[in-house]
Amino acid sequence: MAAGPSGCPGPFPDACFPDVAQLLDGMPRQRGPLSAPPAPSITAPAPVTPEAAQVTEAAEPNTRAFHPWRLLPTPTGTPFTCAYAAVLAVTSLIATYAGPALVHALHQGSSTDVAHLVRTPVLVLIASALWVAGGITGPYTLCFLLVLTALERRIGGARTATVFLLGHVLATLATEVPVGLAVLVGHLPDSSLHRLDYGISFGVATSVGALAGLLRPWLRWPVLVLFGGMLIQDLLNLTDPLTNWGHLISLVIGVGLWPVVRRWCVPGSAGRGRPDVRGGRRHRLEAQASQDGCAVVGGVDVQVVDAAGGGEGGAGGYQGAVDAAAAPLGRR
Repeated sequence: MAAGPSGCPGPFPDACFPDVAQLLDGMPRQRGPLSAPPAPSITAPAPVTPEAAQVTEAAEPNTRAFHPWRLLPTPTGTPFTCAYAAVLAVTSLIATYAGPALVHALHQGSSTDVAHLVRTPVLVLIASALWVAGGITGPYTLCFLLVLTALERRIGGARTATVFLLGHVLATLATEVPVGLAVLVGHLPDSSLHRLDYGISFGVATSVGALAGLLRPWLRWPVLVLFGGMLIQDLLNLTDPLTNWGHLISLVIGVGLWPVVRRWCVPGSAGRGRPDVRGGRRHRLEAQASQDGCAVVGGVDVQVVDAAGGGEGGAGGYQGAVDAAAAPLGRR
């Protein structure tokens, strides 16, 4: 064996180079360029036929249990209906236990007759909705509680108030403006300008019509037929034709709001209404895809496969799956 430098045995023993004894024997392997992670793949099975989709939907168990107390307002679930009902309870107690002269003065000051609508329209339109015509035991009180509770659970408190006030205002104007014109041309006496008109019935009738658009067909049409038939019967009895016409007009206003309330309907609400396709259904799609990596839209099961195991590739694949699955919804 040949001697190393300075007489050291071997080629280059560690004893001859004590300063580099702990180093590696050679150059470490240099890392090459990082390879790009494989692109995520999206697998989309063949669309399910409508017949198979109906069978699958029918086979799914109904996991929503019926809770009778959800029919009534609660401070947390339906704050608008609950607060409004409390106000109506107070005014009803005043109307029941206060003196007749005071009650008549309050009703007259809150009346949406032509004279008040000309002078203080905003004040009387709001004040007239704070009283229940016929007392708190009237039929519209129970209808108010059930209908507004159901509507608020579906579209929220602010939108329920909008529907109620819209029907109350429009139906009031639709019945009082013709009275003013008839007095102006001499078809009615001047006393018609001070006709007593107050109550919540116009807003309730509008809410019934709007709520019917969020119900299933087997319940929607019986509600409209029964409620509409009751209003028509009142009109034929000629008890108060002007108010009865206002009820029918209010119901028609509520039916005309179906496209609006269906867009407002909260996804997953108690009413099982029809949420906005571009908002609610896409939101549910993203939530489902984020949980289990797949989404079912229009009968197509879209599976997101992230070969990189996360990172930007996984996020891009997830978003691509969502976009690809939600795209057909916008063309409906």
